[in-house]
Amino acid sequence: MHNKEILPNLDISPIVQKALKAGKPIVALESTIICHGMPYPQNIQTAEAVENIVVENGAIPATIAIIQGCLKVGLSSDEMNYLAKNGQNIPKISRRDLPFSLSQKSDGATTVAATMIIAAMANIKVFATGGIGGVHRDINDSLDISADLQELANTNVAVVCSGVKSILDIPRTLEYLETHGVPIIGYQTDKMPAFYTSESGSLVDYNCQSTDEIAKAMKIKWEMHFQGGIVVANPIPKKYSLPLNEINSVIKLALSEMKEKNIIGKKTTPFLLSKIAEKTKGKSLESNIQLVLNNASLAAQIARSFTELS
Repeated sequence: MHNKEILPNLDISPIVQKALKAGKPIVALESTIICHGMPYPQNIQTAEAVENIVVENGAIPATIAIIQGCLKVGLSSDEMNYLAKNGQNIPKISRRDLPFSLSQKSDGATTVAATMIIAAMANIKVFATGGIGGVHRDINDSLDISADLQELANTNVAVVCSGVKSILDIPRTLEYLETHGVPIIGYQTDKMPAFYTSESGSLVDYNCQSTDEIAKAMKIKWEMHFQGGIVVANPIPKKYSLPLNEINSVIKLALSEMKEKNIIGKKTTPFLLSKIAEKTKGKSLESNIQLVLNNASLAAQIARSFTELS
């Protein structure tokens, strides 16, 4: 269903459209995790489980992707399976790629940045993902800073995540976000989680104990016309958290191999995640799945709290 009053290329599913009109809580979900985050069939199983957990926590899931040049907000089962089976053949799409994906009528798996943009177009305020991008560890050589950070500085969406991906430079990422006025909220924690592990050596800006606290901060920020998002850092459940020393050792090996193979740009994160899964004998993949489910649950609760304030 094309919603031409909003944007000709924006295709909002009937379920999500109904929820928007009724003022129900909605959680945006990305599609990069389906195509590039994990292999088939874990990717489709995880995507379905994430949508189910959003529903179980009282919100409507809106998985976002680009299919044949349409910005899809809410995918059918067939569309989800199509993305999952084609996996790496579906290009990763960030802000710079959106005009070309649409003009060429191609498919695309949306990154955190692109998902935020499309969610904001559809007036969805809460988005659940695994981990956000950031400043890369080799920043002095590569100047590689994820477009996610600029999007967080400019787009009014709260992003629920398990912190910054462990493969990145977490302290520098937090400095970048601070410079751009993006608050980092720890959900019931003072410590910044590091994706596979529940704590890093960095601190969050604010420790919020409830979803009501988070929702109030979101509402006030945007009522004051402060542009930009909010990061809600939700630690991976302790049961699935990998030891920090162990995961750092594995990451160093994976980074070294990546450098040897001269892998750069969009290919770095999928390569590193795959190598880490291989070197941890699948433990990191299980952690990845569990942290995404945990974030989806919290995002649904935040969306409910935010809706109750509106």
